[in-house]
Amino acid sequence: MKILHIGKKGNMERFSAPDAPLYMDGNKICDMPMNLPAAEYIKAAGDAEHIIIDAIGDCRAELINGLPDLKSIHSEGVAFNRIDVEAASARGVIVAHSRGMNATAVAEQAILLMLGMLRNVAVNDRAVRDGVQIQAKEAYMINGNLTELADCSVGLVGFGDIARATAKLLTAFGVKNIYYYKRTPVSRELEEEYKVSFMALDELLAASDIVSLHVPVTPSTVKLADAEFFGKMKQGAYFVNTARGELVDDAALIDALRSGRLTMAGLDTLDNEPVSCEHPLLKAEAVSGRILFSPHIGGITASSFKRSYAMIWEDIETVRSGAVPKRAVNAR
Repeated sequence: MKILHIGKKGNMERFSAPDAPLYMDGNKICDMPMNLPAAEYIKAAGDAEHIIIDAIGDCRAELINGLPDLKSIHSEGVAFNRIDVEAASARGVIVAHSRGMNATAVAEQAILLMLGMLRNVAVNDRAVRDGVQIQAKEAYMINGNLTELADCSVGLVGFGDIARATAKLLTAFGVKNIYYYKRTPVSRELEEEYKVSFMALDELLAASDIVSLHVPVTPSTVKLADAEFFGKMKQGAYFVNTARGELVDDAALIDALRSGRLTMAGLDTLDNEPVSCEHPLLKAEAVSGRILFSPHIGGITASSFKRSYAMIWEDIETVRSGAVPKRAVNAR
């Protein structure tokens, strides 16, 4: 079995269990970085049967059609929008992803951003470093405007694995009102299990003190969070995105922050990554200090990758047996 790995060198060895098929005699592993021309991958691994690829790596038709023995393509993460699923399906190649591998990790990041905004950690860290700790503390005491997470209503846009894990954590923090929106509501039993209530999107936006995105990137969700979206949110609400930057209209977010419609935004991901200093959300001085950033690290814990590789090897073995793995996003 020959595998082409496109991503961070050493990931396969670092995160695979000792009994993984990686270590079987006769396996050939071609470990290559992202963003090379398809021709280089084909030249190095033209007889590869399986591709394992970073969730932000491109796997287009030229590469898929250039590997005659290819049987499966597996994302190291949950996202697979940079894999040409149509081209793979046309060749009978299975495309799979590591659904659920990072649910706990990203849920923790969402909670981190919520708490970080409510306590304004970046600004308050700077206040201590600048020697104005007592002034910052007294201002909060006078204004009485520090809010506990348990006092907030939280709206989850999407209700997949990550949103469900987030709901569990919110419940642990004592949040009583957890709303969710998805096109098809889940069963009453699931709502009771996760202590959530369904709302139409417009209603959720109007009712929530914190709105958190948990949907994939599709043609219908690109720039989902636009001017109309933010305009329907509660005045002074908080916005969290741990999903994908493409879901947010950056100009609309800046306007919502500038106008006071939003108090703060907590963002683990931005459009056009890798992010440069010229990114509009970094250049907007009018909202400086009103955005809490993290460098898209929500889902990259060691445990997440170990879970991912357990899924990957299971799915590859399923493909080798002639069956379709449960995490396939297409079918033969």
